[in-house]
Amino acid sequence: MRISKTEFARRRKQLMAMMEPNSIAIVPAAPERTRSRDTEYHYRQDSDFLYLSGFEEPSAVLVLIPGRDHGEFVLFVRERNREREIWDGYRAGPEGACSEFDADDAFPIDDIDDILPGLLEGKQRVYYAMGKDADFDKHVMDWVNTIRAKVRSGATPPGEFLDLSHFLNELRLFKSAAELRVMKEAGDISARAHVRAMKASKAGVMEYQLEAEILHEFQMSGARFPAYNTIVGGGKNGCILHYIENSAPLKNGDLVLIDAGCELDYYAADITRTFPVNGKFSPEQKALYEICLQAQLDAIAQCKPGNHWNDPHEATVRVITQGLVQLGLLEGDVNELIKSEAYKEFYMHRAGHWLGMDVHDVGDYKVGGEWRVLEPGMVLTVEPGIYVAPDNERVAKKWRGIGIRIEDDVAITKDGHEVLTAGVPKTVADIEALMAN
Repeated sequence: MRISKTEFARRRKQLMAMMEPNSIAIVPAAPERTRSRDTEYHYRQDSDFLYLSGFEEPSAVLVLIPGRDHGEFVLFVRERNREREIWDGYRAGPEGACSEFDADDAFPIDDIDDILPGLLEGKQRVYYAMGKDADFDKHVMDWVNTIRAKVRSGATPPGEFLDLSHFLNELRLFKSAAELRVMKEAGDISARAHVRAMKASKAGVMEYQLEAEILHEFQMSGARFPAYNTIVGGGKNGCILHYIENSAPLKNGDLVLIDAGCELDYYAADITRTFPVNGKFSPEQKALYEICLQAQLDAIAQCKPGNHWNDPHEATVRVITQGLVQLGLLEGDVNELIKSEAYKEFYMHRAGHWLGMDVHDVGDYKVGGEWRVLEPGMVLTVEPGIYVAPDNERVAKKWRGIGIRIEDDVAITKDGHEVLTAGVPKTVADIEALMAN
């Protein structure tokens, strides 16, 4: 884990400083998920839980109680069990929760029904992400009802629930120097993976074989898992935004769109590149690609403190609309076409999203009804695209079935921005030169 215990402690302190007096916060670990019958998906800890603790085991609950005499940071975890550890792996246990993860107090998860109502009792406010996990919601209400049942004996149940996600999302939106280092490393690994896929591309190769090149580079570089399902779309499949079948052969003369990023220590990278299967762009492919690339470059230039979240998107819309008019795919006045959103036939998504522990990371895009101002520490993707549907008979046949997206990860700095994924080429000349070699 590249994030230090000191940073996890700082995060908990920051959150508790945002909480009202006489309050408690409850964060459950992610549940384990069955894949089929008696096999499970590889366990991935809940991002909020991990963000505050660094603790990666399932069947755990994190509790923060500002001002508690016996310690503010409490964990409920699985007990050590030699037999289960032989089958399923090491458990920290309550002792390890304290010694390895700096919990002030730790209890067996099996005792939570007896202990947590006592921690809740007398607290005026509960900070909890209600609705995120329906099963755990029921547990929380059962604990509150346990206290309510004792009101005549003098027990005081919590009187108010507050959405914990709102506070955690704000903290997670601003990345520390340590987080940015991890994200830069994830970007470097992902960039190498895209370069490797470009070098392996040729007619007849299956989409899933390029996916295999990507995943191999991830794992050999220490990133065991992708941050999301890898997209490898050759030809018209590149026009499907979330194409993940990756089952078709690549054809000579087609483009291939790859959207792939690794997850490194719970932090995501997210890169998209589009390149010719045979290493050489056709005139039509090059024309659309150059428009998309210019849209991305103009959008990245808008990524600086003081600009609004929507500024990069607006830059992409203008460049793409102008370019499509010049090529004859759209007709009319550029301003009117933008106003009527005519470009959405070819560019139907936004230019990016927040990036962090989740590939579509947490954080508000608007504050008080206005687009959020970009500030140092924020990380976003910039990913304009142009997609000409294969059945679009309103355009000349030579354009149909061309799908292009170009995406990089951009960190906002004090003076502007840093592109975290610059290690993979994206100009026509650089792509063709790489693939020629």
